[in-house]
Amino acid sequence: MAKTPPFAPFEWMIAWRYLRARRAEGGVSVMTWISLIGITLAVFALIATLSVRSGFRAEFVDTILGANAHVTVYQFGEVAANGQIDRSIPNYDALAEQVRSVPGVTRVAPIVRQQVMANNGQSNAGVEVYGIAAADLKTIPRIASSDQATGDIDRFDEGLAIGIGVAQTLGVTVGDRIKLISPNGVKTAFGTSPRVNAYEVVYIFAAGRYDIDRTRVYMPIADAQSFFNREGLADELEVMVEEPEAVDAISLPILEAAGERGQVWTWRDASGSFLNALDIEDRVMFVIMSVLVLIAAMNIVSGLIMLVKNKGRDIGILRTMGLTEGSIMRVFFICGAFTGLIGTALGVILGCLFALYVDQIFGFVNYLSGGTAWDASIRGIYFLPAKLQLADVLSAIGLSLGLSFIVTIFPARRAARMNPVEALRYE
Repeated sequence: MAKTPPFAPFEWMIAWRYLRARRAEGGVSVMTWISLIGITLAVFALIATLSVRSGFRAEFVDTILGANAHVTVYQFGEVAANGQIDRSIPNYDALAEQVRSVPGVTRVAPIVRQQVMANNGQSNAGVEVYGIAAADLKTIPRIASSDQATGDIDRFDEGLAIGIGVAQTLGVTVGDRIKLISPNGVKTAFGTSPRVNAYEVVYIFAAGRYDIDRTRVYMPIADAQSFFNREGLADELEVMVEEPEAVDAISLPILEAAGERGQVWTWRDASGSFLNALDIEDRVMFVIMSVLVLIAAMNIVSGLIMLVKNKGRDIGILRTMGLTEGSIMRVFFICGAFTGLIGTALGVILGCLFALYVDQIFGFVNYLSGGTAWDASIRGIYFLPAKLQLADVLSAIGLSLGLSFIVTIFPARRAARMNPVEALRYE
């Protein structure tokens, strides 16, 4: 007699009859429906978690790269005549040209950077002032291309560019004037008195990062040098590179171009601990969600064992008709695997829809919670991002189907090894 090939059409037909049979006829049990729903929800949760994780990391890194230097060049401090450590860069134009000549560097901007108090009426805010040239400011993506920006960045030489959080704290809009108060001001016979100057707000930006928007103020570098007594000096060089993700490879050439007193600080150095924490959290979350998928897949075993028990008579008849153990095993394997396949497909659809419509979903949840579902002061960014990646979807599919197929083998083998005589003895 010719040997039937694996997964022959009649095996699929028998499995399909068992799956669509009513429970009264010994068909799919309630446990099978529970396992189907469980796998669907587990795969949905896994894809939703992975997409939010990818989106949060991408948004966080983008706000870093879009509003901060990829590499910052400092100089080692020297002891000045007054006994203080001086880290200023006197020949910043020449040093900038040396760093700009490094292959892969796209922009080098001298910066005067100091912390002051901003005041408007009764409102005060501690801010960090960046003295920068107007042409360099326009090349910072998250500042110059801000969707929520107001004012005219082309008027930067006439005043200040401030973050939207600073503007809200001080209660100012474009055209208003704010005071900057520096404790290191004018030296007099009675000591150093604070320096106070008023400037017009000509541009308000939203960089997308809570800490940047609440503390950052940009000022023309000439005004900053005058205000902070830094004439002819810069505090650091802000360097942008072509491939920020590969910044470690270019940091050494930049350090060599910075000279003997030079030192560099990359964006990875500044945010490395947070990114490492995100990586650890990613691994832990993937393991936890994988356990949920495993628990949901284990329910297939319960449903399939009940199906095998209900179909004991059918198994005995099929074996006496000539079906092999392999055929019986494949029939019940198809029943269990089909449950995992359908649950996985539904979970993928729900997960992808969640990632695509996360803004609307989050907006609804935020509305129900009274606007407290997301605290930007804690999380750094203003919304819950989601980024659907093919690798994340494929990993969820592979994990779910792999576990579903593996756990299905054991009850299917039990059905295949059932003695047909014992199965028919009491029928």
